[in-house]
Amino acid sequence: MRSLAGDRLFFLIVSILVVGGAAVFLSAALGLLARQNADLGHLALTQLVLGLIPGVIALAILRFTPPPLLMRGILPFYIFSLLLTCLVFVPHIGVHTNGASRWLDIGPVTVQPAEFLKISVVLMFAAYLAKMKSKLSNMRYGLLGFGVIVGIPSLILIMQPNTSTTLVLGATTAAMYFIAGAPWRDFVIILVIALMGLAALIAIRPYLLHRIETFLNPSDNSLTSGYQIQQSLIAIGSGGLLGRGYGQSVQKFNYLPEAVDDAIFAVYAEEFGFVGAIVLILLFLAFASRGFMIAAEASNAFGTFAAAGLTLVITISAFLNIGAMLSLFPLTGLPLPFISHGGTALLAALASVGLILNIAAHRAKKRS
Repeated sequence: MRSLAGDRLFFLIVSILVVGGAAVFLSAALGLLARQNADLGHLALTQLVLGLIPGVIALAILRFTPPPLLMRGILPFYIFSLLLTCLVFVPHIGVHTNGASRWLDIGPVTVQPAEFLKISVVLMFAAYLAKMKSKLSNMRYGLLGFGVIVGIPSLILIMQPNTSTTLVLGATTAAMYFIAGAPWRDFVIILVIALMGLAALIAIRPYLLHRIETFLNPSDNSLTSGYQIQQSLIAIGSGGLLGRGYGQSVQKFNYLPEAVDDAIFAVYAEEFGFVGAIVLILLFLAFASRGFMIAAEASNAFGTFAAAGLTLVITISAFLNIGAMLSLFPLTGLPLPFISHGGTALLAALASVGLILNIAAHRAKKRS
């Protein structure tokens, strides 16, 4: 064992993101006091009770779970997460909001099962790659396996619709497939299928095309679809070099939509400025770098693929969120990991960290 934490540096990076993220979330949430019908207490409670507390518990449990027991639980967890995600389509159980069915109504809170689905797909595909890595050049074992393990959950997510999570999952598993040594032929096929699928989605779902048009010309719809990105850029720009100071954001008060959700980076950048934004970006880069190092030093192939995949899910989501707020990508609706409001997302991120730390703790053994 390397340490009680599994990897002290990785654990420290995550601790800074979680503690700092809680402070940023609290500051952004205070902006809701100026808005009618905003339940700040319920918002904070769900973040704490549904996200942070169970997330820390899940991190600790998964960190110390024996690897053989984890391996035995992968297939049941994969099947369970698929069924749980399908429940969003069941009336009176699934919650349909803003044209999407992504949540489950569980008493006083809602849960987004797609967050657990991402973890299960990564683990399932990692286990498959570890078993079939010598046969990936054969399309029957390589591309077909990819299509089944990743394709089925992707279809469920597209039906919700949840395009952004589908893109994150697709990019992550494609990278895992590359790491495993799959032939370039398969990547060309995957890319062609992905582009055709995206074109079809844009054709049947005009809002996707509208998002792209808004991204290309945000000033054309500055009071409608381009309003959020315009306000985000104003917030980030007004932060200057060092920011207005903690708690001093102006845009979070009635100006910036989704200030505690996918636009929380804009609030952070306004309060901590260019320097603060760079620090946060460097923290996520350090998270990715250390996660990939753990993957490279894993004791077996499964550990390599799982650690790399779980690291990528969080890292890709973070930089897509930040990029969208900087108008480098179209708005996706993805939360900023460890920071944005979303108890399920925080729980899933901390659970992922627990799994990575478990892999790190056993990496002293030589690869078999």
